[in-house]
Amino acid sequence: MSGPLRVLIAEDHDVVRAGIRLVLESESDLRVVAEARTAPDAVASAVRSQPDVVVMDVRLASGSGIQATREIQSRVPASNVLMLTSYPDDDALFASIMAGASGYMLKSATPAELIRAVRRVGQGESLLDPSVTGQVLTRVRRSPILARDEKLSRLTSREAEILALLAQSKTNAQIARDVHISEKTVKNHVSTILGKLEVDRRTEAAAYVAQHRNPFG
Repeated sequence: MSGPLRVLIAEDHDVVRAGIRLVLESESDLRVVAEARTAPDAVASAVRSQPDVVVMDVRLASGSGIQATREIQSRVPASNVLMLTSYPDDDALFASIMAGASGYMLKSATPAELIRAVRRVGQGESLLDPSVTGQVLTRVRRSPILARDEKLSRLTSREAEILALLAQSKTNAQIARDVHISEKTVKNHVSTILGKLEVDRRTEAAAYVAQHRNPFG
């Protein structure tokens, strides 16, 4: 990508929004092109400014950041959304993922962590704050779809987590970084997953997930 990443900040607290802008604009490869306080303004600003990344508060004045994310993904699909929240909430987390958000992190993150997250989301990667990863695993483990589908029910919670990332077209190296295990271990897990799903290739495993709408939510 040529030029700095273009960022829209959707946050209804003026001081917080100003702080995020200050942090992001301290980096030469990030440029804030628009700000919004409400959900409707966030959607309109995204349509108007066509940002690479939208830093979106989960709860906005005059509407939900999750609903705004859903509309932005529909109207500006090239924009990637990074959700910010003050405290972990597994319902909001999964609603954000289903709305099309690429990342989800807490506002307690350091400036350096926020900058890295914006860059990663801007590059098309998916990101979960480590502090909410445990909630993802719990939801995966309890998923009724996993229990109902014969092949998916064969997966361990770790394998289900890796399959979800694999379905996002992530490489072994990216998965290893996301779940904090070695690339070799990821490769072994992928081989086991393919065997349990009775498919030969990663693309077939991803297609299996697509056929079973949102098996991890």
